[in-house]
Amino acid sequence: MATIADLLSEGSIDLSLVAGNKDDAIERMADLIDASGALIDRDVLIKAVHAREDAGTTGLGDGIAIPHGKCDGVDRPALAFARSDEGVNWGAPDGSLANLVFLIAVPEAAAGNEHLRILASLARSLVKADFRNRLMAATTPQEVRQILAGISA
Repeated sequence: MATIADLLSEGSIDLSLVAGNKDDAIERMADLIDASGALIDRDVLIKAVHAREDAGTTGLGDGIAIPHGKCDGVDRPALAFARSDEGVNWGAPDGSLANLVFLIAVPEAAAGNEHLRILASLARSLVKADFRNRLMAATTPQEVRQILAGISA
């Protein structure tokens, strides 16, 4: 069974995200998706993520944001992860800044079940403070992938 880690390459992980706002963060996350090799069209992906944000924030609270885009800007499901020590204002209901940001990108054709399964798996794990703390303490992309390897995709 595939895991969340299988959707990430080491190049699609940024442990020192610096972004002035969520638009900057989304741009950086698109670059991380590009590093995974799944990106076909960066602008299409960014537009899809912004359209989803316009429908309602993907800032979940507790320092978490899971922006996502369903579009033909990627050729397969892909995931990017960024950690920001300063945090990014993602408009979370609790007012917290996002320190842990996961971008989910899925092709339009695979958007239904695949997209929701990845989102649900991540959200179930991220509600646990010890899991979030492990991601905050990770020092290498390899360590992040090991932490995420325990989550089914």
